[in-house]
Amino acid sequence: MSDLRIVSLLPSATEIVAAVGMADRLVGRSHQCDFPAQVRHLPALSATKVRLDGTSRDIDRRVNEIIAQGVSVYRVDAERLRALRPDVILTQTQCAICAVTPADLEDALCEWTGMAPVLVSLEPNDLADVWGDMRKVGEALGAEAAAERAVAGLQGRLATIRAAADRAAYRPRVAAIEWIDPLMAGGNWMPELIEAAGGDSLFATPGQHSPWLDWAALAAADPDVILLLPCGFTIDQSLADVPLLAARPEWAGLSAVRRGQVYVIDGHHYFNRPGPRLVESAEMIAEILHPDRFAFGHEGVGWVRLQH
Repeated sequence: MSDLRIVSLLPSATEIVAAVGMADRLVGRSHQCDFPAQVRHLPALSATKVRLDGTSRDIDRRVNEIIAQGVSVYRVDAERLRALRPDVILTQTQCAICAVTPADLEDALCEWTGMAPVLVSLEPNDLADVWGDMRKVGEALGAEAAAERAVAGLQGRLATIRAAADRAAYRPRVAAIEWIDPLMAGGNWMPELIEAAGGDSLFATPGQHSPWLDWAALAAADPDVILLLPCGFTIDQSLADVPLLAARPEWAGLSAVRRGQVYVIDGHHYFNRPGPRLVESAEMIAEILHPDRFAFGHEGVGWVRLQH
């Protein structure tokens, strides 16, 4: 399939394509796809209707205003997409707020001339689904063996982390915060990553969508460690939102805050992308929770400790 033409409208799918050795077949991407670096020159076929400046509170309000109108959060450049003549389009149905969905492609696909592309839609809810999606992409691209090798390698790395973390003297209780205002806990695959890295995950259930979190519940649980990894936010964006947390009366009284056990993580490039770099996400948690056992070198790049 040397002439296969692939469009990926999902960052994690783009990373999966690269993991199975097919990055050179990509001809188009979403506006969020930026890894590996070689894809950044490809035409971006989507855009968000949401202004992303301001705080998490501002962004949440804008998203809800768009949803209330019954329209999509994203625009797809249908004309440019058709001009690229892809054989395969990768998209997702896991979250209509996070990335382009098949519904966003309806206009482009209904006016297609010639043979319509194969639409591969991913819907990962937990780690098993992520591995399954990697195999699904591999099958669609004729790279089944490469997908199996990639999955086996990632599972092996995660198992190594788990085995070392299981020998740790204690397991801290961890709150992963996926949105700052309003407060949301990190669900889906995030509890599994925390458990594999030697922590006990609070508030969320593996395989279930991220739940809204009440401040009273956070204060009552009083986690040992807090991970701030807002969806779509880089470290700098999350740091800019910390004053929203500090303004809450409950914040200063939390044990994790008093003991300097609050960490800000690049959720945008790691935890929020259900693909190969979830294992690197687990590495980050492991070196945060058990620095005596793990040192993968992610500090300062993938995560920082929140300074008092």
